[in-house]
Amino acid sequence: MQSTGFKGNHEHADYIVTGAWSSKAAEEAEKYIKVKKVFQPSKPYVTVPDQEKWTHDEKAAYLYYCANETVHGIEFTPTAPESHNVPLIADVSANFMARPFDFKDHGVVFGGAQKNLGAAGLKIVIVRKDLIGKKQGITPAVFSYKEIIANNSLYNTPPTGGIYTTNLVLKWIKAKGGLQAIYELNLKKSGLIYGIIDNSNGFYHCAVDKRYRSIMNVCFRIGGASGNDELEEKFLKGAIERNMISLKGHRSVGEIRASLYNAITLEETQVLATWMNEFEKQYNTN
Repeated sequence: MQSTGFKGNHEHADYIVTGAWSSKAAEEAEKYIKVKKVFQPSKPYVTVPDQEKWTHDEKAAYLYYCANETVHGIEFTPTAPESHNVPLIADVSANFMARPFDFKDHGVVFGGAQKNLGAAGLKIVIVRKDLIGKKQGITPAVFSYKEIIANNSLYNTPPTGGIYTTNLVLKWIKAKGGLQAIYELNLKKSGLIYGIIDNSNGFYHCAVDKRYRSIMNVCFRIGGASGNDELEEKFLKGAIERNMISLKGHRSVGEIRASLYNAITLEETQVLATWMNEFEKQYNTN
C-alpha cells in the first residue's frame, strides 16, 4: 500500500531492512518502485548500523522502517530514524500503543491492530495531509488514501467487530493510566526477562544489540549462543506444564521468544521469570 499509495515524481524509495518484516516489505515494494536499502542488512538480524553509515538519499520517495521486528526481537526505541525531510513511513504493527510515539516526524504510520490494539483484520493508517493524492496510476481505489479519506474510511464494509474491540482496548489503556503507564509496565516486564538472560553467565543468550532490544519480543537461546536443542525442548515442555504456551520462536529462526504484548501482565511475566531461574539452576553447569 505504501509503494502504490504515493510516489510523486520520485524514482526510488529507501528501505531500512532490520528483520523479516521490513525485508518482506522491501521485496513487495520492488514490484512498484525501485528499492534501495540504506545499508547491507546483517545476517542474522541482530543490530542496526549507526545512521552516519547509511546511504540514505534525500531524493527518495520515502524512507521505510519496521518499528518492531517480531521475528528477531529488534525495536527502534525510543527515537525514530532521521529521514532528512523525506517522508518517513513506519510499520508499527507490533508496538503501536505499547509506548508513547512521536508522530510529527512521520509521513505515514500504519499497523495491524492484532498485537496491542484489538483483533486481527483491522488496520490503522495515519497519513500526513500533504502526502494524500500522490498515488501511482496503477493504485487500486481501495489502496488510495484520498479515496479512503473521501469515503470516511467506508469505501468498503469495515470490520465492525474489530473496530468495537479496539474501542474497548483504548478505554482499557486509558483506565490503566494511558500510554506512559503502559510503557513503564512493558519496560518492567521486558527488563525482568532480559535481566535473567544477562545474569545467566551465558546460559541464556540474547544476540540482539542491547540498544535495539525489543520490549515486545524477547528472543533468546538456551545453552549458549548457538543454543542447545535438547535444553530448549525441555524448557518449552516445562513451560507448557506451567500453563505457558507459544514460547517457541518463529519457525524461520527457532530459539525461544517471549512475546510480552500489553495483554501480558507483570504477574504472568514473573511466572516465566521463575521458570527461567528454576531451569537455569537445574541445568546451568557454568
